[in-house]
Amino acid sequence: MIYNKIESDDMIRRVGGVRLDCARFKGVCGADESFAMLRVTNGALSFSEQADALFQVMEHWMKEKNKGQSSIFVRIFLSDAANQEADVMARWGRLDASAALSVVQQPPLDGSKLAAWVYSASDVILTRKGDMVEARTVNHSHYWWCDKVVPEGDSLQQTTTLLEQYEEELAKVNCSLPEHCVRTWFFVQNVDVNYMGVVVGRRENFTRLGLTEKTHYIASTGIQGRSSDSKALVKMDAYAIGGLKPGQQQYLYAPDYLNPTHEYGVTFERGVKVKYGDRGHLFISGTASINNKGEVMYVGDVRKQTERMWLNVEQLLAEGGATFNDVAQMFVYIRDVSDYQVVNEMFEKRFPMVPKVILLAPVCRPTWLIEMECVAVVKETNGEFPTF
Repeated sequence: MIYNKIESDDMIRRVGGVRLDCARFKGVCGADESFAMLRVTNGALSFSEQADALFQVMEHWMKEKNKGQSSIFVRIFLSDAANQEADVMARWGRLDASAALSVVQQPPLDGSKLAAWVYSASDVILTRKGDMVEARTVNHSHYWWCDKVVPEGDSLQQTTTLLEQYEEELAKVNCSLPEHCVRTWFFVQNVDVNYMGVVVGRRENFTRLGLTEKTHYIASTGIQGRSSDSKALVKMDAYAIGGLKPGQQQYLYAPDYLNPTHEYGVTFERGVKVKYGDRGHLFISGTASINNKGEVMYVGDVRKQTERMWLNVEQLLAEGGATFNDVAQMFVYIRDVSDYQVVNEMFEKRFPMVPKVILLAPVCRPTWLIEMECVAVVKETNGEFPTF
């Protein structure tokens, strides 16, 4: 992985107030990929001023600085969706981008009002397929289904409807959730109250589809987040890949460090590796300070919880043949804003170059003070599978 803090670019210096960190994976015989994190560095500016700066830099990155690659997926994190989401959507429309877009209220804890993650790759063709964006590479179709809400009913009903809608969209491109879905995100308004509805709705849907502890689940993050619509208790993003062969997805468990999720009633995989002929993609689900008995470790101590969380993620990566040196981006979620300084110092010391953002987003168990997810890309040769 090649890391770069984009600080010397004339345009970015001229705009000012935006930090752009990037990780690049150079494909040996296929597409190159980049993972960019854009963060506002001047929290004293108004939202409009911050959005002006971020969108100018994002447009420069997507259309000029990152030439040769197409932006596939963008997630924008907001501090106050009710007052900011419409403005962001209007700016996105003027940007005239083909990428899939996700917008979620998860306040950046560096004092800014918004941040953005941009995933890009070379040699792709972007097409709108119904409610999904298809990124077509040489051998696969990558489908991003994002920013979906159903503002009717309780969290169980909304989760059920969202998953049913996703099944319908996948069927339109000859895919299915059990065989082709790689990764999901469930953003839950007031997670302490509404998360159980997500758990039950997902479990019932998966059981109907034949996904059990004896088959497999889907890598996922279930975390607090919301849209501008106060009635939308659940917001969902999902990523699927068409053209996968049997065995191309390897599920990651790290059983000496983490227990199977079904043991405490939830239905997601700790992580998944997608194997290609020229690389491997590892998607690590939201991971916290937990042991292989399902017990929360180091209750009340955010430093020790962070260290245990790192150990768990490290073991999941290792099971997939990767290390932290292969990580392309990180999202870090914390419950208590007063823990930000400690957590930020720990991450900056250990991972100074990795694109990351620390967000206010309580985890599904109140005693978990911190959670993280990440994506890693490794170079390898898998002769039985097509290239990316």
